[in-house]
Amino acid sequence: MSLLRNSKVGIVSCALAASVGVAGMSATADAKSTGHAAGISINSFTNSFSAMKALKPIVAAGTGKIAAIMPDTTSSTRYQEFDQPDIKKAALAAGLPASDIIVQNAQKSDTTFMTDVKADISNGATVILVDPEDPGTGVQAQVYAKAHGAKIVQYDRLSSGAGAVDSDPYVSFNNVTVGKLIGQGFVSCAASWLHGKQAQFIEMHGAPTDNNATLFTEGYDSVLKPAEKSGKIKLLKNTAGTWNPTTPAPDALDEFKAAFQATGQKANSAVIPNDENGAPIITWLQSQGVKAMQFPMTGQDATLTGLDNIISGFQCGTVYKPIYKEAGAAVALAIYLRAHKSAPAGLVNGKTTDPHSHKSVPSVLETPEWVTAKTMAKTVVKDGFVTAKQLCTGSYKADCTKYQIH
Repeated sequence: MSLLRNSKVGIVSCALAASVGVAGMSATADAKSTGHAAGISINSFTNSFSAMKALKPIVAAGTGKIAAIMPDTTSSTRYQEFDQPDIKKAALAAGLPASDIIVQNAQKSDTTFMTDVKADISNGATVILVDPEDPGTGVQAQVYAKAHGAKIVQYDRLSSGAGAVDSDPYVSFNNVTVGKLIGQGFVSCAASWLHGKQAQFIEMHGAPTDNNATLFTEGYDSVLKPAEKSGKIKLLKNTAGTWNPTTPAPDALDEFKAAFQATGQKANSAVIPNDENGAPIITWLQSQGVKAMQFPMTGQDATLTGLDNIISGFQCGTVYKPIYKEAGAAVALAIYLRAHKSAPAGLVNGKTTDPHSHKSVPSVLETPEWVTAKTMAKTVVKDGFVTAKQLCTGSYKADCTKYQIH
């Protein structure tokens, strides 16, 4: 397992007393001199993106294009379904011309990612939202951007390693909290589904090179280890970790099957870091005769497949991260950077410790939520994250009726 997996990463949420100078301006500058948009804070962002209109004066004061580069389309469907369109919607709502918005996906290639970074800057991008699969690629992007007069917003994943630019702001959900929700959801679900029988589980992880995966593990281990010590649950096998649900290897399905065999097929539950990794495992378990509400499993990202697995009883729940909040906050930060202005304290609400440099990175940390079949109607469906029409097809119609999803 990599050193990064074992690094202790601290996230401290705080209300900063003054504007954070992420664009190099004085932290004590007043609202007039910094040009803050009235009322923009971490709580401003909705799926209508109406709050972005307040940023139009800041847009008018800046120059250059804003680019965003997402990592892939395989580790999660969220990037194509939500991040990419929501980033564009947020930028358009703020008054940025469509010709000044670039949204791309590196399709799991570090080479493509850096090619996009260089091309975007050559094409007039002055700020780039970067979400690389590998933290080292993120550092390369930071170093290149700094050398060519462009700014970086670290989107969803923190870049870490020698040369990282710790002043580049970071926007994500509180990922330790994400992990805690997975752990709490697992312990609660296992007690219910296994009817008091001890949960003997396999613990799985995201890619060990991904700082988010490290944070997720930190979060759910903070719940699982005390529960194990009390005898409620028992860890049978830990896996190395991957974000590949299936091929190419190493992939989550193969990792799970190998772990399951290593336990002598005694495992009766699993902690899974996201919906995409869990989906092929659930399909395989079904092929082995596992029925609904027999094998507790967790997830993250509230994907359509994950939500259907939840209402049909093959997944306990998922961590719901309203992507429109993350996208809106990242675009808002980019707009301030584009205009060489500092962001308001109400927006930059926390700090994240870089595991390599141990320096604090100014951060926007949104709050995630655990969603189950019983809470789905009033969360993801109510928010329009998915529609009842999408969920309630075929065999899932009866499940939707059961949980009053309509």
